[in-house]
Amino acid sequence: MAKKYHLFEVYGIELEYMLVKNDTLKVAPQVDELLTRKAGHLKADIENGDIAWSNELVAHVLELKTNGPAESIDNLSDKFHANILEINTLLQPLRIGLLGTASHPLMNPNTDTQLWKHSYSEVYALYNTIFNCKGHGWSNVQSTHINLPFYNDKEFEKLHAAIRIILPLLPGLCASSPILEGQITGFKDTRLEFYKTNQKEIPELTGLVIPERTFSKLDYYATVFEPIKHAIKPYDKNKILDQHFLNSRGAIARFDRNAIEIRLMDIQECPKADIAICALVIEVLKALVNKEFCTLQVQKQWTKEDLFIILDDAIRHGENSMIENIEFLKLFGLNISATINHIWKQMYEAVKSKLHKSHHQPIELILKEGTLATRLLKAVGNDTSEKHIVSVYRQLQDCLKTNTLFQVKNDDN
Repeated sequence: MAKKYHLFEVYGIELEYMLVKNDTLKVAPQVDELLTRKAGHLKADIENGDIAWSNELVAHVLELKTNGPAESIDNLSDKFHANILEINTLLQPLRIGLLGTASHPLMNPNTDTQLWKHSYSEVYALYNTIFNCKGHGWSNVQSTHINLPFYNDKEFEKLHAAIRIILPLLPGLCASSPILEGQITGFKDTRLEFYKTNQKEIPELTGLVIPERTFSKLDYYATVFEPIKHAIKPYDKNKILDQHFLNSRGAIARFDRNAIEIRLMDIQECPKADIAICALVIEVLKALVNKEFCTLQVQKQWTKEDLFIILDDAIRHGENSMIENIEFLKLFGLNISATINHIWKQMYEAVKSKLHKSHHQPIELILKEGTLATRLLKAVGNDTSEKHIVSVYRQLQDCLKTNTLFQVKNDDN
């Protein structure tokens, strides 16, 4: 059985990247070749010191994650970046490289998707049979996950309550998927727009994205897992799908390892941005758990329906989403309508002194210049030609190599 940790004692971070061809920027379904080059033979999971590498559902997505629980996240940016540089070196002879952001801007999922054919392939094949995993919500998604531990029901209650409150605000900090198939979609967080419905065949799996008001293990099993098990039965004749694997809410309780995994964060252009965002989210969650903004009882009262309304608007408008719900704003000490950007600025000021100095600059850039989605839209402008989109995303590849945030060049300077 996995060792149990107390609240905020350790952290698990997962970052997903796509492999793309250097000449065309098209997706490169060659993660198996990368893993083979690293290990000498094909291994689906590779431990590389403090960071582990593994495959995902599709053959062009690679996951990098902390190799076991990390006691601090402040040095993770450099560790992830070192692995990215190593991976790009291994990929050089294949003329491919890594790219960040939550969605490839030009990928056609119907023609470009290749499912992973190796370990776990029977699980992925079954998923494909049920849901057709060639849609954007399946094959063109890269995200950042935060795993946070809880020791017992009491700690689960506090952590789950705080996380539910913060979920609707996440697209206003980390949306990075505004372009699909060469078109500006109208959503800052198009990945999450697909996330809402990509399992519509079995709605029990995703629910309303915001988890139900469940604050104990027993209640969670009855409210979330039992309906999932019942709903999947007709599809999973051989019982190969696990309830933890099937639960697709925006934050999922992993009672098999006593952690909650937050899944609503689009991945950014470089680890420096991702880890800074994770650090900010964690500090705000600590403040909520410590009742610095509002009481636990007030946090627990929020229904998934009311929180989903806020999330849904944030998916479209990102940091510019205007929140009119005064009761929600009161959770963060505000009493007039405010944008999500304003809420994050307020929370950043509240926890800034607790954040490592290395996270200040990335957060301040995001709060000032907008989410990566906003910066990408500004850079692309009215020119959605393939050539121009490729030129913008090549800059993002450079951001990943240098571990620096993407800034739009201002012609006025």
